[in-house]
Amino acid sequence: MSVGVWADNSNGLVAVIATGGTIASERDETGAAKPSLSGENLLSGLAGDTVAVKPVELMAKDSSSLTISDMQAISDAVAKELADPSVRGVVVLHGTDAMEETSLLVHLQHSLSKPVVFTGAQFTADHPQSDGPANLRAAIAASKDASNIDKGVLLSFGGKLLPVWGLYKRSADDADAFDLAGPAIHSQSPRLSVPIDAIRVDIVAIHPGCDAIHIEASLNAGARGIVLSALGSGNANPRIVEAVRRCSERNVPVVVSSRVPVGQLLAGYGGGGGGHDMGNVGALHSTTLRPGQARILLASLLASSASREEMVRAFNDFRG
Repeated sequence: MSVGVWADNSNGLVAVIATGGTIASERDETGAAKPSLSGENLLSGLAGDTVAVKPVELMAKDSSSLTISDMQAISDAVAKELADPSVRGVVVLHGTDAMEETSLLVHLQHSLSKPVVFTGAQFTADHPQSDGPANLRAAIAASKDASNIDKGVLLSFGGKLLPVWGLYKRSADDADAFDLAGPAIHSQSPRLSVPIDAIRVDIVAIHPGCDAIHIEASLNAGARGIVLSALGSGNANPRIVEAVRRCSERNVPVVVSSRVPVGQLLAGYGGGGGGHDMGNVGALHSTTLRPGQARILLASLLASSASREEMVRAFNDFRG
């Protein structure tokens, strides 16, 4: 990790943690986009801005290739900047493919004493419509605003400032790429600060007529938990219900989410394979979080040795 300081820091620094992603990418001679720009490179494009920034070079990866250990390393890097008294705010530059996962992990693991804001880009740095510089400026501005501390970790992207609880990427080619799966809430969740890099949680996609072979494969691979990307409001079929029962008997929690991007999920359907039936055999139902974020929350709960009651409350948006 390398660090440098730009401009006068008498009013405190904004730490900008570079992890790669499209915002740091240019296309090579083959036309493939690859992370090639450092945080210092990206900040140099903001010449003339008066804010004092500290680039932190952590990694240079496409977020699609991030591991749980990488996400934990990013969270640990945020913790280091939160503990630095010279830092007034933290910005994380991150790829969009896994932005929702890493940002939620940071949100769950840290009590904020200063704003933490994620950002990135949809278009590479050498694209004629490059959106990285505008997103970076907006994220730095948000990280300087102390009123954002109580909102939890935030995403600044495409002109929006969003809480990360319920965040999902809604577009592959629009500069306004992110939205929330449910109502905007600033979850005051308890800190789940135990590292999750040793916890395996798998996501299994459900489709009409599917069998349970992928659930069985996850169990055989040693998954500590499973998230179902189910149909509709969290539905499947009788074979999946029986597989959930087997998971429950082996003390492997199953969380039911949905491939539907928006709306609160309710375990209301029966018929032998609905969300209500899965709940009857031990599944947990995720009210808001979609599969990617549900995986991060479940891993965090498992790492923290949470009780079933704590898990139920967590997936009900920490309400009641």
